Amino acid sequence: MKIQPLADRVLIKPAAAEEKTVGGIIIPDTAKEKPLKGSVIAVGNGTKDEEMVLKAEDTVLYGKYSGTEVELDGEKYLIMRQSDVLAILQ
Repeated sequence: MKIQPLADRVLIKPAAAEEKTVGGIIIPDTAKEKPLKGSVIAVGNGTKDEEMVLKAEDTVLYGKYSGTEVELDGEKYLIMRQSDVLAILQ
């Protein structure tokens, strides 16, 4: 399935959560920190007031509670406004 964000929205694939152990105890998935880094998969066309700065394949940082989670073909993605993205990683 293919998805095309509208207006100033972007589709982001979050980076995998890092495995952490504390003194030999493995922390379960539910207690892991939500990743704040991801890869842009698709972008909308922008609006008349805001042009799209992001492009596909950019690696970005975003806020902890930004976006809406969607699941496509068993993969989890986030759809959010471009203004919710904090930075582009070079």
